[in-house]
Amino acid sequence: MIRAENVSYSYPGNAQTVAGLSFHIEKGEFAAILGENGAGKTTTVKLIDGLLKPTEGKMTVNGLDTAKSRVSERAAQVGFLFQNPDRQICRNTVREEIAFGLRAVWGRREEDKIRTRTDELLERFGFTGDEDPFALSRGQRQQVALASTLAPSPAVLILDEPTTGLDYRECTRIMDFIRQLNEEEGTTVVMVCHDMEVVLDYARRALVMAGGRLLADGPVREIFRDEALMKKASLLPPQIIRIAGELGEGFREADDAETLSSLVAAKAERRRGA
Repeated sequence: MIRAENVSYSYPGNAQTVAGLSFHIEKGEFAAILGENGAGKTTTVKLIDGLLKPTEGKMTVNGLDTAKSRVSERAAQVGFLFQNPDRQICRNTVREEIAFGLRAVWGRREEDKIRTRTDELLERFGFTGDEDPFALSRGQRQQVALASTLAPSPAVLILDEPTTGLDYRECTRIMDFIRQLNEEEGTTVVMVCHDMEVVLDYARRALVMAGGRLLADGPVREIFRDEALMKKASLLPPQIIRIAGELGEGFREADDAETLSSLVAAKAERRRGA
């Protein structure tokens, strides 16, 4: 679905921001791009979306060369959810916001089709359509932006820090919905996220970046258990992974709190028996 072949990018007048990126992401994967601030994460997803074009190398999405394709072609393939929904929302009602992107991709001659798709998304997200987006809560505005992004049914969904500013309930609702899209509809998801707990709970693959280069690429839990890699990338693994590691051999493979607590209880039981 996504293929980067020795991709580099330099902003005008600046040194290279990303260099020599080579990776591929298969259809239906849920991948997270990790790294500290300035690692090149957002630049990488903008290259995937075609908002930026490689200064070297080649980026393709579903066979489409992002440097040579039209905006309308890329918009039909890739949806991009911004970190701040207020930079993405531009219409006066939720209904207009969802329909706006559809008209841009499908054209105004498809009004019946646009109306049907808009109604489907309004029902799915629980909106009437008459709401003023800017009068909604941060989490609700993020849902409006997500509904608009998903309207053309893109094959790839890019999330740039999707949980920033959300409380636990809002975060869980949005991420559960995205996981449902990934698992049930086969949408390929690429997420930039600073919250390692969210990455552990939802992503299955992690690409770790530092200094604009790819340091590692593998299953999320294996990446988080690599202490040397986490230190090199200036990342702190999720708390459950750290606790399991500190408990030592026999606990390192614990994937969640339930598993870890059962292992601790079993060890305590063996000590009492001894």
